[in-house]
Formats: sequence, C-alpha cells, structure tokens
Amino acid sequence: MARKRKAGDGTLRLRKDGRWEGRIVVGYDEKGAPITKSVTAMSKAVCQEKLEELKVKCGVVTGKAKPDMPFGDWIDLWYQTWSKPGLRITTQQCYEDRIYNHIIPHIGEIPLNKLTQSDLQQFYAELKRNGRRIRRDLYGPGLSDRMVRSCHTTCRIALEKAKTEGLIRVNPAVGYKLPPKKAREMQVLSHEEMQRFLIQAKEDGFYEMMLLKLATGMRRGEICALQWDDLNLRTGELHIQRQVIHVAGALHESAPKTKSSDRTVILPPAVLAVLQELKERTDSRWMFPSPVKEDAPLDPQSVYRKMKKVLVRAQCKNIRFHDLRHTFATTALEHGMDVKTLSAIIGHISSATTIDIYSHITGAMQQQAAQKIERGIGHSEAYEPHETLGDQLPAEDGKPPVRPPFAPYKGKVRKPGTGGIYELNDHLYESRYSPTNAQGKREVHTVYAKTREECEALLEKMIIEVRERIKDEKRRAKVEASEQKAVPQLTKKYPPIWRLYSTPYRRFTHILGRNPIRENYCLFAASPCSLSISFIVSIA
Repeated sequence: MARKRKAGDGTLRLRKDGRWEGRIVVGYDEKGAPITKSVTAMSKAVCQEKLEELKVKCGVVTGKAKPDMPFGDWIDLWYQTWSKPGLRITTQQCYEDRIYNHIIPHIGEIPLNKLTQSDLQQFYAELKRNGRRIRRDLYGPGLSDRMVRSCHTTCRIALEKAKTEGLIRVNPAVGYKLPPKKAREMQVLSHEEMQRFLIQAKEDGFYEMMLLKLATGMRRGEICALQWDDLNLRTGELHIQRQVIHVAGALHESAPKTKSSDRTVILPPAVLAVLQELKERTDSRWMFPSPVKEDAPLDPQSVYRKMKKVLVRAQCKNIRFHDLRHTFATTALEHGMDVKTLSAIIGHISSATTIDIYSHITGAMQQQAAQKIERGIGHSEAYEPHETLGDQLPAEDGKPPVRPPFAPYKGKVRKPGTGGIYELNDHLYESRYSPTNAQGKREVHTVYAKTREECEALLEKMIIEVRERIKDEKRRAKVEASEQKAVPQLTKKYPPIWRLYSTPYRRFTHILGRNPIRENYCLFAASPCSLSISFIVSIA
C-alpha cells in the first residue's frame, strides 16, 4: 500500500508517457478552487528535486517549518509567505501592528505544538487589561474589544494554516469565547447642522470639498485623489478610480478599496456649477491640490484636521470624517432613494452591506413609520414630520420658534491664495501677494493704499492680473517646449539633408559667421526640394 504524503508536500505520480510529474498547490482562486504548478522529469529522484525547488520558488513551506518551532517564528513565516502578498498596504500595516507589537512579544516564545487554548485566553485577557502601548492617558491601559478580536482572528488563521501543513493536530484558537462585537456608534449631522457646516466651510476656504463630500458620500482618500480628467463638466459624470493613502509618512496612490468602489456617479447641477467655478481658478491637474507641494493632492490627514476646525466653529457635534459619508447615506434614504442605487453610489459590494451599516433610522424616519401605521389602521390624518419633534411643537405664544441666522466665525488667518494686508502706520496699508510663477519661483507683488478697504480692492484686482499673466506665461512655455521638441523630430525624419549639403554648409557658415540652414530648417524640412531657395534667400 502506498504511503500517504503529508499535507503541503505535493504529489508525485508516474504518467502514461513514462515521465514523472510533481505537483503542488500554490494558492486558491476567488471560487476556492486550488491553483497548482507542476514539474516533470524522467526519474522519480530528479522529479523530487525539481519539486523541492518549485516549493522554494513559490514560497511553500519546506523543512524549515517544524512542529516545535516558536509560535512567533511560525506566525512571521505565515504572514510573509501567505498573507502579506494578497493584502493592501493599509491592511498590511494593521496586520504588522498586531503581529509584531502584540502577538509575538506576548506568546511568541511558546512552541507551536505546545500552544494551548489557556495560553491564548491569558493573552487576550492581558491585552484587555494592559495591552495598550500608546495614548494610554486618553483611552486607558487596555485595548478595545475590536482589537482583541482582531488579534484572535490573526492567531486563528495562522494556526489553521499550521494544521493544514501538518504541524499541529488541532487548532487551539477554535472554540474560544470572544468579547462581544459592538457596533461603532455613528453620528449624523442634522439639516440645520449641515447648513452651518457648509457656511463655515465656505468662510474657511473648504466649501467645494465638503459640498462634494455631502453630495456623494465619497471616502476621504477618494475625494483627495480626484483629478479634473475624472469629471465630465458637460454630463456631470464623476469617475472615482483611485484613492490617496498615507503610508509611513508619505502619500501613495492606489486602487479603490474594492472593485465596486471603482464607479461613476452623477453630480447634481448645483454641485457641478460650484466645481466648474473652482476649475477656473485652479491651475493643477488635481481637483484639490496641495498648497505646499508641487503637483500633489491634499494630504488626507490635513483634510481631517481642517474638518475638525470647521465643526467646532460651526457649533456642530464632534463627528469623524467618515460620518459625513454616513450623513449622506442617511439623508438619501430619508428622501426616498432606494438601497440599490445608494449602494452603487457609495461603492458597496452589495445592498446588504448598505442596509447593515448606513440605514440607521433617525427620529424623522421613525415618525414617518408611525404615521403610516396610523393611517393604515385608524385612517386618520397626521401632520408631516420635520427634523425633530421639537421643530413641530409651537412656542408658548402659538407661533413657531424663530432661530437667528448663523454667523460664521472669521479667523485672523486669511484664506490661501488671497494675499495679505499689513498696516505700516496709521495712514498707510500694504497688500502683498506672493504666487509661484511659470518658472516655479516665488515672486512678490505689493500695492499700497491709505485705508484697509481701498487696499483690499487693489489687492483683489492685482491678484486677478497676476494670475492671468502667469497663465499666459505657462501657456507660452508649453508652446515653446513643443516647438523645441519638433526640431529634433524633423532632424531624424530628414537626415539626408545634412549629409547632402554638408560641404556648402561648412563653407558658408564659416564666411557668414552664422548657421543659415539651422535657422531655416523648420521651413524647408517638410519640402526638401526647397533647400536651395531657402539657403540662397537666407544668404541674401
């Protein structure tokens, strides 16, 4: 009876043509079917050697993985070999934080075949009690239930792979009772808060991005990675096809989060008009360029900090940037958008994900549901709901309450790109504007006036003139660059001209002290037969 090979060793078989074939499983496709690679040889020994080389080449665990190896070495081998190649950059950071900062320091020395469920239980309890390494003053010494569950998931998958490879008999992480899974609390802005938020964002120079965020529900990295080529101003179609992520102190462009995240949305006419005005005063391929880096998008972290300032100044509740996406989804559901359409707009894989995450019922939706039940059962007339119940209760005098208009906070720092005004003395003000010219250098422009209002008007006029001049300079620079590229191309296209007239070229160049053929080359290159005429005219 043939001996059964261990899991992960591959298979060896004798083919009908007399050759030996070795085959191993290197992975699995989206449907769960195994992906295999094979080698062939005339003898079994040679086929075995080729199979071992194929294992090393494909990253299949060989003799270096042993049952008594430390669990830290195994989980590192598992992550580098099987897990890391299929993860996104941001997901890799999360895995590495859990493995190298929590799992290996606590239970990395325990042998793989001696790791028990009791060891894992003590490890999770220690994480919950005293596992936090940073920001202990803000969040306490222990890790959250979500982090503990993530560490358990990583250990369970790594141990399951060790079981598949035949290194352990049972997976000790199976059957462990985890902390309860708690849904993260998400908050939404009310209609009044959204109005205050947009008014304040307009005052702070942040209006276009926040309006687009509340109108589409895009992720933070997606909205920072938008380029003008992604927007069709005629049809209003916006193609979301990339995102910007912050990794190790640097910005990186990557594909969207999922395949469904690569999508096209239709913008409302009002939002499209605002973006069209923004494009007229933006000289960059990025829709929201960085104010400090050349040809770079806005940093997602700086966008988050700016959003927090706007929330405080607009007197809104303290929410995350991702909660603005939740605000869009909830508002869309309130106004009758179906779940399938909403799922396509925000880029979810299925409608079930949208229902589970973004269909939180607000107070107004609960009132609408109660009124529909009342109409169906009692056939009674009910009032139309508003944002909250307090909006529908009249004041003591019988009149609805009147709220004062919101006045945005005006900071001392001017908006980027609007210059600065300085008071030199009691009767003299200076306006200064320092843009980057077509050569990439800073140039300073100043005007003076007796009053601040007059200085502000002169500054606005000067900014418009300087921007138009810089645009013209950049346009001329592009034309000159294209002309300079055209001459070498013509030289390559008609090389016999120089060889044909090399003797008169050297003779007359020496006499005249200049190069007439080079000067007239672009004129006669398209028609080489006109060389003699152009050459004579240039001499004359």
